[in-house]
Parts: sequence; structure tokens; C-alpha cells
Amino acid sequence: MHKVRHLGFDVHAESLVVALAEPSGEVRRVGEIPNRLDALRRLVKRLGPPSALRACYEAGPTGYVLYWQLTALGVHCDVVAPTLVPTKPGDRVKTDRRDAVRLARSYRAGELTPVWVPDAAHEALRDLVRAREAATQDRLRARHRLSKFLLRQGQRPPPGVRPWTQKYRTWLQGDVHFEQRAQELTLLDYVGEVDHADARLERLERAIDEVVAMAPVAIRAVIEALQALRGIAKVSAVTIVAEVGPLSRFACPRQLMGYGGLGSQEYSSGPRVRRGPITKTGNAHLRRIVVEAGWAYRHAPALRGKLKQRQQGLSPTVREIAWKAQHRLHARLRKLLGRGKTKQQAVTAVGRELLGFIWAIGVAVEHELRDAARRAA
Repeated sequence: MHKVRHLGFDVHAESLVVALAEPSGEVRRVGEIPNRLDALRRLVKRLGPPSALRACYEAGPTGYVLYWQLTALGVHCDVVAPTLVPTKPGDRVKTDRRDAVRLARSYRAGELTPVWVPDAAHEALRDLVRAREAATQDRLRARHRLSKFLLRQGQRPPPGVRPWTQKYRTWLQGDVHFEQRAQELTLLDYVGEVDHADARLERLERAIDEVVAMAPVAIRAVIEALQALRGIAKVSAVTIVAEVGPLSRFACPRQLMGYGGLGSQEYSSGPRVRRGPITKTGNAHLRRIVVEAGWAYRHAPALRGKLKQRQQGLSPTVREIAWKAQHRLHARLRKLLGRGKTKQQAVTAVGRELLGFIWAIGVAVEHELRDAARRAA
């Protein structure tokens, strides 16, 4: 039986810097190879049988291509969280070779934290959701440019006209004029950019509806169930599923909260206990969604309108969890505000607890699907 050898890769678009941690304790640099499949195949063949190799690299802009290539070659691979790689406080030298060596050594010691690698369906859905998020940010920037241009020129909408409503657009098109031709052209460009951003966002939201309708049953069922929660509509539910994957892969809600970077910072020593704000060392997309949803729980528990429509056809278990969430989170928000917490602090705490209800619904639905598949078999 071959002894396990651990590989650390420092990955770039065109190159891979490789280090090897031997079972005997030695950690050495293997060298730099092109980031190409044929070069990777030759490396694996040179270092030994694939079953005796364990490889890792940091999650980054190159995605999961290297992971899929190594897995296809028979090599076990882990993609690790960059922020959780141990570093020495006094180490001020950073090179590709040193990074690869540090990864190989820490990987052999079991000190690295692997991240979840999405399957093809989840990764495709996540790409589309993030494209929609980028379109939302671009539209916000375009609107800000236009509104600040109007403010600089002293152009203000009539009293009672809210920004970006239909009345606001009517005022833009009919009442806003400038004497200078250059300013008229500037206005035309800014308005055109806002219209373009609106059209792009609508197009991506239609694409999300189309993709979700064709998604696997397991993904579609969890998306529908999560919409039973207040503050979680379709786009938010799709974002959660795309970013998190199967919710049952977390053993408890606290792990999901840590994945979203919503755990508390702590610096305790002896009898002294100090806890600070959230760590933010997690998935920022998931954190943004649940904190935004947390604002919905400032209203008293109720079941009406669109929320009532979204809950139609869902299981009693899911509806019961969603109703419990309304009572619990509304009371929690009021209590925190009564203790003098700022609105942002209170809503962030509510978003953290909301992840617990998201976990409960996701796990319940996934277990129901597994039980149904087992009975059908």
C-alpha cells in the first residue's frame, strides 16, 4: 500500500506552482508547470499512483477547473478557504513557491478548511444569480450618476414624486431641460444607461425563472419552500440555494451561520469574555440576502398578500416553521431595539437567526424528498 503524499497548488491563469509534502516529513518544491491538462497529467504520472495523492488549492478566480481535472485523473482534491489558511504572524515574505509549500504542509497536518464544490447545476445557477446581482449594482450606479447630475444642476422633482417611479420618469422626460446642448446630451446618455440597466435586469430575472423551472426537483422544491419565509421571495430563495447548495450538508444551524460569516468575533482570556461584531469571514452573497430579509420582521406577524400566495401548496411542516419564524424574529427584533441596539445591529442579529429557520426548512424538504425516493424505489 502506497503512503499518501500531499500536494499544494498555487494556481494562476497560466501556471501552477506545485509543492509536495512527503509522508516522512519533508516538504519540497516540485516546480512550476503550465496550467494545462496535459501538463497536469504528466505531473500526476510522475509523482505516483493517483490514489496515493491528495491535492489542495485555494478558492479563487480560477474556479473549480483544476478540481474537476484532478478528480478526473483519480486524485482526491480539496478546494480550501483562503482566509482560513494558517499564517505566521511575523512572516512578511509572500511568493508563489512559499504559498504552495505552506498549503502542502498545512494540508498534511489537517489544518485547512475545505469549501463546498458545487455540482454542475448549482454552479450554473450561481453564475446566473451573480450576474443578476451585478446587474442590480450596475443599475444602482447608473441611477446615482443621473440623480447626482440633476442635483448639481439644481433639478429636483416636484413634491411628492418619489425617485424612479413612473411619475419620476414622466418628469424626467417632460420637464427636465437645459440651455446647453452638452448638458442635454449628458442627460440623454445617463437616462439611456438607466434604461439599459433596467432592461438587462428584467432579462436576467426572466432567465432565472426559466432556469428554475427546468432545475432538478431537489433544487426546485427547496426554492419553493424557502419562499414561505417572510422577506424571502423567489430571487432571494434562488440565491440562497445557489450559494449554499444542499442545506442538509450542515450538521446544525450554527455551521450555516458560520458559513455566512455571521458568527460573533471573540477574544476571551481567563475569566474575561469579549465578543464583538460578526466575523464576515464567510459567503458575502448569503449574508447580504439574509440581512436584507431581516428588515421584513419589523412588522407584526401576519399572513396575507404575496406571502400567503407563496405558501399555497407547501407542506404543513414548512408553513409551521415559517409562522414560528415570524413570531420569534419579530419579538427578537423588538427586544434588541428596546435594549438600545442600533437598527443595523438588530437586523443583522435577526438575519443570523433567520439562517436557522432557513436550515430547518431546507433540511425538512430534503429529508421528505429522500423518503419519497426511498418509498418509490
